[in-house]
Amino acid sequence: MLSANDIKTIRSLREKKYRDSFGLFVVEGEKMVAEALASGLDVERVIRREEVGEKTMERLSGLSTPPPVLAVVRQPSDMAPERPSGLCLALDSIRDPGNLGTILRIADWFGVDTVYASPDTVEVYNPKVIQASMGTVFRKRPVYCDLPSLCESFASAGLGVFGTFLKGDPIYSCDLPSEGLIVMGNESEGVSDAVAAKITRRITIPCFAKGAHAESLNVAVATAVTVSEFRRK
Repeated sequence: MLSANDIKTIRSLREKKYRDSFGLFVVEGEKMVAEALASGLDVERVIRREEVGEKTMERLSGLSTPPPVLAVVRQPSDMAPERPSGLCLALDSIRDPGNLGTILRIADWFGVDTVYASPDTVEVYNPKVIQASMGTVFRKRPVYCDLPSLCESFASAGLGVFGTFLKGDPIYSCDLPSEGLIVMGNESEGVSDAVAAKITRRITIPCFAKGAHAESLNVAVATAVTVSEFRRK
């Protein structure tokens, strides 16, 4: 049985300050709850519509159509790898929750070893990130850190630091390594100046359109193309 205080607490988890305060987040839907239960994370509570009723589930859910089940999950304490290795992504000020969730799915699909993110990148437990990730957050979560320092650590380890820009070496003609750091920039501003100063090679996805064309690619789409090309080589 849910108390009025339980309902208030779960509803409050729609806001970051309360997710941070309680160290909890909510996942909604049968697939997502199943992923949470299988992940090994601490699932504090599973709430089913058939047990609490339609009206209560409507109050608890942040979705336009309340799901049959939701779960309250404790945030894990993720640890950064001890040293730079493998093929990794660095997200520089990604602000759109849908983009972050989609990028995490891409990283999971292509076997990216670690996803790093600047501190001002959208929080991974944002409900819209959770939904867009389709459960990937239970396998692949970003490590939030100082990106200029991260770039330096990869370069010091002898690994390339690749930045995606509108002007750079066409990615299809580049000799790409199996290990290194790929930096994806903000949706509107691109890679920040502080991070750009640490990039060892600028790459671009060339446009093949004739005449008027789209100004740029969505960052999640660009991530998929870029990581795919690194894996293909």
